[in-house]
Parts: sequence; C-alpha cells; structure tokens
Amino acid sequence: MKYLHTMVRVSDLDASIGFYEAIGLKEIRRIENEPARFTLVFMAAPGDEEAQVELTHNWDPEELAGGRNFGHLAYEVEDIYGLCQSLMDSGVTINRPPRDGYMAFVRSPDGVSVELLQTGGPREPAEPWKSMENTGEW
Repeated sequence: MKYLHTMVRVSDLDASIGFYEAIGLKEIRRIENEPARFTLVFMAAPGDEEAQVELTHNWDPEELAGGRNFGHLAYEVEDIYGLCQSLMDSGVTINRPPRDGYMAFVRSPDGVSVELLQTGGPREPAEPWKSMENTGEW
C-alpha cells in the first residue's frame, strides 16, 4: 500500500494555487477534463513529490462549506517565523500564530486548515508571535 494524495475541493483555483505556493508547494501535474467540467491540480513540496495535495476545481459553481471536517493538512517547514511573516505579507491570516516557536495554523481560501510545524523542534519563542492572539477558527 502507498499513500497517494489528499483531495480538497476549491472554489477559486488561482487563489488556491497561490495559497499553496505561498506555503511552499509546487504544481507537479494538471488534468483538465472538459467533458466532465473539472480541473485537477496536484501540488507537493519540492523533494517530497510523493506526498501530494489534489486541488479539485469543478467548473460549475457550487457552495463549499466546512473544510475542517476532515481535519487538516500538515507540513514541516524550515523557518516557521519566516514563512508566517511571508504568508501575512501576502494577505494570509495566521489563525494560530507560532507562539511556541513550533506550530502555526492557517486556512486556505476554501477554509481548509493547514498546520505548519517547525523542523527539528521548537525555536525560541519570539515577538511578535509569542504575544499574538488566535484569529478565527484553525
């Protein structure tokens, strides 16, 4: 048995790709299915292409609700403070800041919860993160 991917439905494909690229993922494959009216975009962290996220975009409008009902995606990152700052600079809300120097949560444009974990264990708690409050759901 082999893990292949996790699928999440997205309402705005470009916004979702931008969000996952901001985290550090890269598009590795795309499937356009005109008769069935959907696009699949497979994304993965460089060097870890076997652990994929499949973004499924149905061309006909649909309301997507929830997002947290399946749990969350989790990624280990080299610099949690730098990534969180970069995400904030690009307009992403840090729902659970890395106050402990180790863990943060953000949400995709469609409300999918994404956990970010510092490689190698916690960094020294630092401002502005250690004083930052939670925002919304994570």
